[in-house]
Amino acid sequence: MTSTLRVLGIDPGLTRCGVGIVDVDRARRATLVHVGVVRTPADADIAERLAAVASGIRAAIAEHRPQAVAVERVFAQHNVQTVMGTAQASGVALLVAAEAGLPAATHTPSEVKAAVTGYGSADKRQVQAMIARILRLDAPPQPADAADALAIALCHAWRRDAASPTASGGMTAAQRAWADAERVARTYVRSGR
Repeated sequence: MTSTLRVLGIDPGLTRCGVGIVDVDRARRATLVHVGVVRTPADADIAERLAAVASGIRAAIAEHRPQAVAVERVFAQHNVQTVMGTAQASGVALLVAAEAGLPAATHTPSEVKAAVTGYGSADKRQVQAMIARILRLDAPPQPADAADALAIALCHAWRRDAASPTASGGMTAAQRAWADAERVARTYVRSGR
């Protein structure tokens, strides 16, 4: 496995599909490679809109050569029409990744928020602020779909590190923190303090 992983994160949507690419090293330091939004007009035919989303994702893959693709997993919403469009854009993203021979994964919104902010119910402003801090940006990426795409990419890269036995003993960041705290407590007890 290389020391740096380049991940394309996709926040699927028909009107705005967020596309963000980051490089993440073994120390979990992240660098912005690309961020953007593929936009389609709401009054266009659904087939044309999906083709435009696919084209935008293909262009990002061709230009930046990511090693993995991460897509936000679609969850049930009250607006069925919105869910359908998001699910269709998600399917297109996964298809384009497969066509390019790239491994692809999906992550739930709460997994992504927890990975980036430490809180699974964080709001969009909190996610944007943390993305700006993590990537050392002067301002949060706009619109929120762009920041969400970067958050998805970071979540995937960090979960890859957490799942790697060589990187972390197969533990998540929270499990590592807990194990470290237990080690400190055992050392404290053994020293008789």
